[in-house]
Amino acid sequence: MARKGILTPALTSPAPSDEAAVDKPRLMPRGAVGALQSSLTKLQENAVQDIDTALIDDAGVEDRLGIDQDAQAQLIESIQTYGQQVPVLLRPHPEVQGRYEIVYGRRRLMALRNLGQPVKAMVRHLDDQALVMAQGQENTSRQDLSFIEKASFAAQLQASDYDRQTIAAALSVDLPMLSRMLKVGNAFSIDFLRKVGSAPSIGRERWLKLASLLKTVPDKHERLARLFIKDSFATLPSDERFELLLAAMEAETAADAPAPAPPAAPAKPQKRQLTRRDGSPLADLKSNARGVTLTIPSRSADGFDAWFEAHAEALLQDLHDRWKNQAAED
Repeated sequence: MARKGILTPALTSPAPSDEAAVDKPRLMPRGAVGALQSSLTKLQENAVQDIDTALIDDAGVEDRLGIDQDAQAQLIESIQTYGQQVPVLLRPHPEVQGRYEIVYGRRRLMALRNLGQPVKAMVRHLDDQALVMAQGQENTSRQDLSFIEKASFAAQLQASDYDRQTIAAALSVDLPMLSRMLKVGNAFSIDFLRKVGSAPSIGRERWLKLASLLKTVPDKHERLARLFIKDSFATLPSDERFELLLAAMEAETAADAPAPAPPAAPAKPQKRQLTRRDGSPLADLKSNARGVTLTIPSRSADGFDAWFEAHAEALLQDLHDRWKNQAAED
């Protein structure tokens, strides 16, 4: 019998042998391929990589108003002794191939640059909105970020045209709290806040007080500049810089305010003498802002003072009734 060519269709389809089943290539279902690719992408994003710090650029919104040099020195010492324990988060640079942008972990990145070491990082593909969301969520979990740093972060996001719902989600706050934060964050320029620093002990009410004072001080920019250029100002801790500014603005406001009018002199008491029908003294009547006082001198009253005291309530009621009747007629 002639052998069939391998391209000749068979009239019947015999069951394949085990050997044929082994030789036949098996194709993975499309859904499985997609799931595998997704899993590989997630594994890659969660994998920690060593990346040259020279390849990393800044991105996102400024969330720290200056760096505490003592705290940074401690971080450098810790990394030098124990190594980098927590990775930073990067994203591929959206415009330059082979470079990255920092999402969060700026202090660790600075410390590793100082040490000349690569940074341990996770790399995730994030658009601009996902970047600020990640940065904001990281900020929320950090206890060392001050109120003004969070308020400034919110104001910068608003200036970048992010809607309030997104900003609130990024900071894990409700909309009323976001409104209060924006009222402070929008009151100060980022350049001004860099000079003051994070002021970790200063809360919302005192920042609002400073903002209110700045509105009332003429030539405030010149007056602030005189403070900012002093060497002593820059060397102060951030909280003390704030206190110095607040005290200076209070003093300027007081100096510019018109002198208060002197208090009005109290009215002199009005005093007159009541006399009998024959003209002899009967009692003294004195009135002032506090009321009316009737004095019947005992030495010349011949007992009238005691009788008046005994009947005073009835006499006053009668006088009060007469006054009411007269007021009604008028």
